[in-house]
Amino acid sequence: MGWGNYHITMKYLNKLLVIGLMLVIVACNNVQGTEGVSGNGIIEVVAPRAMYDVLKDQTGAQLIDVRTDKEFGASHLKNAQNICVTDDDFKQKVTALDKNKPVYVYCKKGGRSARAAKVLKEMGFTKIYDLQGGITAWDKNNLETQK
Repeated sequence: MGWGNYHITMKYLNKLLVIGLMLVIVACNNVQGTEGVSGNGIIEVVAPRAMYDVLKDQTGAQLIDVRTDKEFGASHLKNAQNICVTDDDFKQKVTALDKNKPVYVYCKKGGRSARAAKVLKEMGFTKIYDLQGGITAWDKNNLETQK
């Protein structure tokens, strides 16, 4: 290989390196735990024990169970209010919440609460905490629920 081909190969490798670094930066900004900031809102996925520790001494926390009424009736977290994310009036019901105070959301395993968290973020809520693994993970950690 002549020196001319070496120069072309190095230019190509440098471009690949820059693209690779950009991909790493984007991936690091999307690490589980924080979904990222868009506007003023941030979504943070919180482990059951950490959420328990935050909520145990709080009265008046905006704790939202986004499951169905039937699921909520079977068991729920203490002081949670039920606003089902799959109901047509979900957005209307959450407008009663304070957008500037933290909102804690959970469901059964984490799928619906992730959906609810994104909706809340889009609506301008500033701090949204999503229970990692939902009430299923909460139960596995032997944390208190109510019926």
